[in-house]
Amino acid sequence: MSSNSDGAPTFRFQRYQALAETRHEILAEFRDVADSLDTGDFRANRMGMLGGSGGPPVLGESIRSAIETGSRNLVSLSSLDSRIRELVKEGYGDEWDGVAVATAEGGLWVTFEALVAPPMAVRGIKYLTSFITPLERHSHHQAAYGAPFPPWLKDHIADRGVTAGELGMMAKRSENVRAVFVPLAGARYECHGIKYHPAFLLLSTDASASAAKIRTTAHRHLDNLSAVVSMGYDTPGYGYRDKGSNGTPALQHALGELAAELDIPYIVDNARGTPFLGLDPRQVGASVVIYSTDKAFGGPTGGLIIGKEEFMVPIRRALGVHGNRWGTTGSHGKAGYVMVDPGKEALLGIIAALENVLRRPALLTEPVKPLFDLARAIASEELGELAESLTISSSDNSLAIEINYENTWDTDSPIPIFPIEDYYSGANLIQYGMAGAGVSPPLCYDANIVVGPLSNMCEAEGVLSEARAEFALRTMFRGIKRLTERFNRTPS
Repeated sequence: MSSNSDGAPTFRFQRYQALAETRHEILAEFRDVADSLDTGDFRANRMGMLGGSGGPPVLGESIRSAIETGSRNLVSLSSLDSRIRELVKEGYGDEWDGVAVATAEGGLWVTFEALVAPPMAVRGIKYLTSFITPLERHSHHQAAYGAPFPPWLKDHIADRGVTAGELGMMAKRSENVRAVFVPLAGARYECHGIKYHPAFLLLSTDASASAAKIRTTAHRHLDNLSAVVSMGYDTPGYGYRDKGSNGTPALQHALGELAAELDIPYIVDNARGTPFLGLDPRQVGASVVIYSTDKAFGGPTGGLIIGKEEFMVPIRRALGVHGNRWGTTGSHGKAGYVMVDPGKEALLGIIAALENVLRRPALLTEPVKPLFDLARAIASEELGELAESLTISSSDNSLAIEINYENTWDTDSPIPIFPIEDYYSGANLIQYGMAGAGVSPPLCYDANIVVGPLSNMCEAEGVLSEARAEFALRTMFRGIKRLTERFNRTPS
């Protein structure tokens, strides 16, 4: 290993290599921290810091009750579809519509096939379509449905979440669809981590300059451009720091304006978002928004597509739920909907979750504020001056808090950054350490940590257990401090 005269590694990748060599010691340190803090039954009850794809959140009593009660009754799936449509229209207006699917990824797939991909039934050579999208975090979800352009990104994007050659990223790509990526102005795409891949560092994204870049690129692809695509999040760490006067992310608003100008749909992946409380599709000009029902707002495993009626009709028809050819008003059957069918119990739970958002939003929003206050206080206590370089924010869209530590790299004691390749390979030492300490870890990569209260952090619906939250946060920050000291330690 190349090193300076004082023995310290010369290059960044070497510092991560040195960190990897001590991963078992790091795991032991996280366990020691948790052991010193766990004076109750936190880990015995499986503490979690965020519900997600690998470990959905704990269902609240109202959701469990709705599923249990409904499961005892015979009910048509079409009637449950209609109830979801009613709730969407109640929340957004009669020109909006919705349909539930098995997962948010299933919702993305159906939306891209219905609205973006060229027709499958054509004579001669199929024509090419393209969609334009910012080069942003989670691109392996919302922007994986086309062949990446420019070509240097083809494996860079493909590797973000799946090993090349496996079904997954490659299989998502619709035929004759191109994904045109535009790097965000002000963002940094630096290589970090043990697997050493580009990390998407989006805290300094300039919304105005980014919108101008995307508009210029879009006009170079006008002959086949069929959609504008982006994330639907609203926090600084995702590049959405700049807001308009109504609190709407300025970049999303600009993308909606561009789509309207070109008469193409604006598709928004808001998987970890909440209908009615968070991103308002009417304010950003979105045509379709896709949600995961088992993340932010605490429903059962499933997905939800909400959009303007003119875009939802082809989506609903593609799913086979928009009525039979002889004029029925609904046609939901397992035989015709099996690939992404959410099932009766999921539909019941999704309806209950949407009713909670509309009727009792405090159940979801109330735990976030004390969690935010705790995170700021504990970060200061555990990290000292380094906490001043953190950007901590909260979101009613994600019903979570975000802890971004990009700016620690402007100090003498940067916190190591782990890209998503570390996340999926088990090389993200923050997540690895928390899991080893007996705590289901937060969403954590690219110097961005998202923590939510619905994974056994609440005493009851709408009530945060400050003791559980403090244990999880203090374990994480104290473990990060030890990890950071090790990363920045000068060898003797």
